[in-house]
Amino acid sequence: MEVEEEPLLFQTRWGEEEEEEEEEEEDGVVHVAGQSCLFRDAGLCGVWRAVGLVYTQPWASGVVLGVVVLLPCALFAYMLLYCPPLDIDLSYSAFEVHSHFSAERFDALTIAVKTQLGSWDRRRRDLDENESEALQDLLLEKLGRQGMFSIRRRFSPNYYLQSQALWRIELVFVAQGDGDRNIFTPERLQTIHHVERLLMQHPQFHQFCWKPMEVLRDLPLGPSYCSPPSSLLSYLYPSERGGKIYYDGMGPDLADIQGSLSLAITHPQFYWYVDESLSPEHLSSALLRSEIHFGAPLPSYYSLQDRAGEQRTRFKNFVVQYADILSKQSTRQVKVLYGGTELFDDEVRQTFHNDMMLAVISGACITVLVYVLTSFSVFLTFFGLASIGLSCLMALFLYHVVFGVRYLGILNGVAAFVIIGIGVDDVFVFISTFRQASHLHKPQQRMIYTIKTAGRATFLTSFTTAAAYAANTFSQIPAVHDFGLFMALIVSCCWLWVSILMPAALCIWTQWVEAHEHSWMNCTPGGHWRLFSGLSAGHSPLSDEDDDVALLSVEMEPGEVIISQTPLSPPGQQHVGVVSTNLQSALKRLVAEPAVKRRKAVLGVFLLILLLSAGCCCLLRPATHAPLLFRPETNLQTLLALRSNLSGQGISCPMCSGVFMEKPHSLYPHASLPSFKFSTHQQAPSSLLTVYISKLDLGASTPIYRFSLNTSTPSPWKQCSTQHEEVSSFQAYNQPHNNYTTRMTVCVSNVYHPYPRWMITSGSCEPRHGWTSDFSFYVAVSSQLRLYFAQHRLRPHPSRVCVNPPGCGISSGPDGPTQGAFYTPLPSDSSSASKTKPSKTFGFNPCGGGVCGHPAVRPLVDTGAMVFVVFGILGVNRTEHKDNHVIGDMGSIILDPDFDIFQEMGHLCKICKAVSANKQLVKPGGAQCLPSGNKLSSILPLLHPECHSLPEPNLLPGQLSHGAVGMHGGKVRWLSMAFESTTYKGKSSFQTYSDFLQWENFIQEQLASLPQTSALQRGFQTCEHWKQIFMEIIGVESALWSLLLSLAICVAAVSVFTAHPLLLLPVLTTILGVICLVVALMYWLGWEMGAVEAISLSILVGSSVDYCLHLVEGYLLAGETQLPAQRQRRTLEAVNHVGVAIVSSAVTTVISTVPLFFCVIVPFAKFGQIVAINTAISILITLTVTVAMLACMAPARFSRSPGAVLKASLAVMVAAALGVAVCWVGGQLGALAWQSISW
Repeated sequence: MEVEEEPLLFQTRWGEEEEEEEEEEEDGVVHVAGQSCLFRDAGLCGVWRAVGLVYTQPWASGVVLGVVVLLPCALFAYMLLYCPPLDIDLSYSAFEVHSHFSAERFDALTIAVKTQLGSWDRRRRDLDENESEALQDLLLEKLGRQGMFSIRRRFSPNYYLQSQALWRIELVFVAQGDGDRNIFTPERLQTIHHVERLLMQHPQFHQFCWKPMEVLRDLPLGPSYCSPPSSLLSYLYPSERGGKIYYDGMGPDLADIQGSLSLAITHPQFYWYVDESLSPEHLSSALLRSEIHFGAPLPSYYSLQDRAGEQRTRFKNFVVQYADILSKQSTRQVKVLYGGTELFDDEVRQTFHNDMMLAVISGACITVLVYVLTSFSVFLTFFGLASIGLSCLMALFLYHVVFGVRYLGILNGVAAFVIIGIGVDDVFVFISTFRQASHLHKPQQRMIYTIKTAGRATFLTSFTTAAAYAANTFSQIPAVHDFGLFMALIVSCCWLWVSILMPAALCIWTQWVEAHEHSWMNCTPGGHWRLFSGLSAGHSPLSDEDDDVALLSVEMEPGEVIISQTPLSPPGQQHVGVVSTNLQSALKRLVAEPAVKRRKAVLGVFLLILLLSAGCCCLLRPATHAPLLFRPETNLQTLLALRSNLSGQGISCPMCSGVFMEKPHSLYPHASLPSFKFSTHQQAPSSLLTVYISKLDLGASTPIYRFSLNTSTPSPWKQCSTQHEEVSSFQAYNQPHNNYTTRMTVCVSNVYHPYPRWMITSGSCEPRHGWTSDFSFYVAVSSQLRLYFAQHRLRPHPSRVCVNPPGCGISSGPDGPTQGAFYTPLPSDSSSASKTKPSKTFGFNPCGGGVCGHPAVRPLVDTGAMVFVVFGILGVNRTEHKDNHVIGDMGSIILDPDFDIFQEMGHLCKICKAVSANKQLVKPGGAQCLPSGNKLSSILPLLHPECHSLPEPNLLPGQLSHGAVGMHGGKVRWLSMAFESTTYKGKSSFQTYSDFLQWENFIQEQLASLPQTSALQRGFQTCEHWKQIFMEIIGVESALWSLLLSLAICVAAVSVFTAHPLLLLPVLTTILGVICLVVALMYWLGWEMGAVEAISLSILVGSSVDYCLHLVEGYLLAGETQLPAQRQRRTLEAVNHVGVAIVSSAVTTVISTVPLFFCVIVPFAKFGQIVAINTAISILITLTVTVAMLACMAPARFSRSPGAVLKASLAVMVAAALGVAVCWVGGQLGALAWQSISW
């Protein structure tokens, strides 16, 4: 049969005979329609007649426009004025699964701690000590030995202005650039010192700085006595006053680095500032932490509680000014990261705002595109875009007021980009359908035809898209649930508002506005608008002289057939837009006809690609790192990534610097020590030194250059002359000074050659080649007096300094540590610098003569995940708080009435020892079984012998233990032990899941070994990190389930719509091919399957079905309007009908998502990339594979009848019922099997 049809495939004059009957066809339509109204339900015809009447009368259409415009505005205004404010939740915790058992466990502990202590960290110090005192009193009362211990009571501190450290800026300085990544180099420390001093020089700093009583002894800090930054630079830049050294970091010059660090490391607080790689034997760290604390109450406030919100607002308005300052301080040697609650939150909001501003670019591009495609109609462009904006207002009202959601998540920002493309697609369909219905000369029939045809076409695509988004509402993650709900609402409202507003706008435009717009364009000087308008349409976008056939056609009533004799492809199309005509012709000649002619080859290639893509899908691995929220190079993401290498967020160290750790020392006792010196080779009380260069000419061998700080030239060396661009001497600084921060090292070697030889490098000397350091100096990297240096490539590899050329004539390779250029002071700089004397602290070594103590043992600073083992708490009660979101009341805890700490004391101590002894799970010294203070471990052995030799945690001095107890009514109601685990917080969630299982199994084994009557068997382990890993795991799983659910919904909808399995198969094949190709492309791009990728994939089904569904609809309608019906001819005519429309739709979708590529927020960027990739692949497969499948297997003479639609609907309902029954039976059998295994 296919062979017989081949000669007719590409005929272009199918309807020549029918052109003569065009007028009869139009009359026939009216006649048939009229007869249908007589024999069918009069009420239905009356409804459509009323609709047509409303949308053909300009005054009635104006009323409709007014209502549909004012209604969303009024409802939105009501929401703003009378409803609770709609919060914007940009926090990471918005993705936490609040109903998951890991979250419920940790939330129960959080509620208990907050109820007992007030918070996790702030204000815990006094409360935690009071808690330990109360527990101690209770234990002493139990023992009857109160007289053996002297209990000291604390009194409430007096509040002085700005004496309480309430706020802070967190700074992290990360070493970068070439060479050794050690932060403790002079040039890097100079940069850090400059940044810290710069922050303190802010004009308002003194109004907010922290002013503790301890700094009053530091005279250089007067008269403001603001606390300097909590930083190791307090040791490295001490200040001097009255012959005493003050370790406050305010000194102008750098002290001896090794000596200062040797003094600082004698305190365990030192380790808080550095990374985990630093050790006493290797004083090198890749980063350095610093904190600037700000105090409260502020001036004109009496206490912390006095107008606390107003104080916080004042501080926030002040501290955000530092963001612009700090963002410009990074150098090629030091990357400056900054954070703190207020700064970090403000930067997140600014980032979100800047990314949302990209939606303006997207909207502007779409506006221009709509303006051009409507033949420069301002009226249609305005109301087309207004319908999209009004639908957003209506969706917000439904989202917030009707569904009661009180917050917008960060993912909801994607709606600003996606809805523009979706809404414009619907607008184009209505405009195109109305334009192509010009063969219906009666306005009422034309408008009814437009509403029914375009309304059904856009409804099907909007329904599948909204269903794909709505499938995410079943996700347990609040942010994903809210995103799915919001997107489903906004897509649905967009379809409804476009369907109501656009017909009214088209009515008013055709009768009142069109003539004025064309007269205005024709009267434009120079005829520019006439030239541009010719690119879109000859007369107008909706001109009745446009002979295009309908994009999609439906019956006037169910069962009514329009016998149209209009040519489907008129041979002489008149006044059709140049762009659309050329695009339609190109699609037919270059895409449709080759796909139909070579359909078997197309399907064969597609099958191979599908198999290859399926294999790549299996290779796509789960994420191996923590999810990225921002671009990797940003301050936000770098700071988040470094959290795994820093102390816990709850640990602050405001009193760890030298200001509090060291008392003022006398300077002069150290002056006689050999370590106290101004420079390595002191020549004068100046920071400038002169490097003298002499030369040894060995004849045929390579000459050797000698670099020395001595003016004398020993024999046989001779001083260099100025000939041959040589340099006899130059000046440099022996310490960082202004912009002279680049360190150059002179190395000397006495091996492999009878004479010593020297080299200059910006790196370090290589001992393996016999090079040892002789001296070093500092030069500039900006334009001063430029000199070149290079190392000879021939033995004995000496270095040479010259004025010209680069490479000094002995090397032509690229610049590196042993070759390049540097800048020395100009003569004017030298004369002024010679008068500059270093301060008394320059080069000061506080540990000279071995006066410093031994290095302190490294404490634990929460670099691993903190795991809590909790007893006495059964769970959390959320019966009155059903909202599954992190904002709002978290509920109340359920206490275990059988928990008695005195009966279980022996078991508690046993569990504490067993857990701390597991080195695979717990770090050495990481067990924190008891709350801080008062040496409770000395009392517990008196209660039970098992409590002897309890492990002691290795904490920072003053650091609070994470172990806690809850007391009420003089009784201990709950207890939590804390253990710093070996789990690295920088791993991916899928890798960390095994750590969770190890902890869970080990704790359950310990609890199972207890007596059956013990209340401790109801204990549990919890960790905040577990919440985060399950967040990503559940996010991926729920997104994949949403993908399957949206696929099932789309299959059901398409089955009913097509009413034939051979039309359903091409659609399903297209969806499968799009999903496989998108996932395979993710693999080829090196992506991993994380939460962001999974959420983006969950909406692919709804967005990939649109184009193939339009094509199948065109195939169905092509069979209703031509005789005889042929499969290939119907396929080509379907492309001819919808090809331009779906390509235009794809272009608008891609344009609307391209700005997402440039977003800083990674979920936005990934979502935009996946949607753009999906759109491109979907339109490509639709125009090739779907076309080929329709030409091969689509039913040639099938016509969609009401009976076929009813049968398809019944089949879908039966299949759905069977699916639900199978799932229910499977669930019951699984539960029974689990019970049998448990018993």
